[in-house]
Amino acid sequence: MDKVLMKGNEAIAEAAIKAGCTHFFGYPITPQNQVPEYMSKRMPQIGGTFIQAESEVSAINMVYGAAGAGARVMTSSSSPGISLKQEGISYIACAQLPCLIVNIIRSGPGLGGILPSQGDYFQATKGGGHGDYHLVVLAPSSVQEAADLVAEGFDIADQYRIPVMILGDGMIGQMMEPVAFKETKGRDLPEKTWAANGWKDKSRQRNIINSLYIEAESMKEVNDQLQAKYAEITKNETRVQEFMTEDADYVIAAFGTTARIAKNAALKAREMGIKVGVIRPITLWPFPSDAFAQAAEHVKGILCVEMNTGQMIEDVRLAVNGKVPVEFYGTVGGFIPTPDAVVDAVKKLKEGK
Repeated sequence: MDKVLMKGNEAIAEAAIKAGCTHFFGYPITPQNQVPEYMSKRMPQIGGTFIQAESEVSAINMVYGAAGAGARVMTSSSSPGISLKQEGISYIACAQLPCLIVNIIRSGPGLGGILPSQGDYFQATKGGGHGDYHLVVLAPSSVQEAADLVAEGFDIADQYRIPVMILGDGMIGQMMEPVAFKETKGRDLPEKTWAANGWKDKSRQRNIINSLYIEAESMKEVNDQLQAKYAEITKNETRVQEFMTEDADYVIAAFGTTARIAKNAALKAREMGIKVGVIRPITLWPFPSDAFAQAAEHVKGILCVEMNTGQMIEDVRLAVNGKVPVEFYGTVGGFIPTPDAVVDAVKKLKEGK
């Protein structure tokens, strides 16, 4: 299979087109600008629709409309742009519509800076908008995986009628790596009989896309449906990668590109005689709690490494339920952790400091 050298943002965009995405609505913001730029060139070539909306708010509501009509639709942004989309994302989640949302995270809070960060973990995994809802959140650690997860993300969205987010830090979007666009069969997906795309078949009722429920009984029914769906997704779609955890005395928890640094740190630590492994959540929601709970049965401690001030660590601590110490090492502002710094943090965990 031929590989091409591509920037992460462009690979994500091309993967979306190959996955059958026909509509893209977005607004420029660094460091994800190459996604809409690429889509603006490619969408007309495939007979698709590209619109640079007047704002992020407009873009996500265009996604709402296209998803409601049954289209494979995508938007992308970065951090403060995703914040502006949160109301629309909550509407889409309530209306149970499939779409793909890409967040290439920049440092924050506020407008922050354009350098990489993982500071949007809470926003992505805890429901950044209002109400009790979730997105499926996929965290790639390479350009190749980002491309692969785009196709998988669309399929998950369609299978469960749920918005899916690709959560990548600025490094994922901007670095160049070889990528192959794999031919995959995809899932056996249900027909979108719910879509509001015309009423030619008068034998059925009109399809109505809605996220407003005035009566308590109706709102409760929707919430019950969502929670049942989330339980099914947690059972079927949780994904995690483990690296040298079988004999590990200590485990590093990390996601995205930070997990690549963590693997190098684990190898360095083993050269020093410290048995270290890595657990990398691929789905940040649903979170792979079982992997950490099982690790807590035999390791002496867990170090959570993130490019933020400590967000995923809360889920790790909940998963291990106090059985082992869980410590944190993080960087902010766009600084990237080094393997040596991570090894030093592992040593401090080992020494109980």
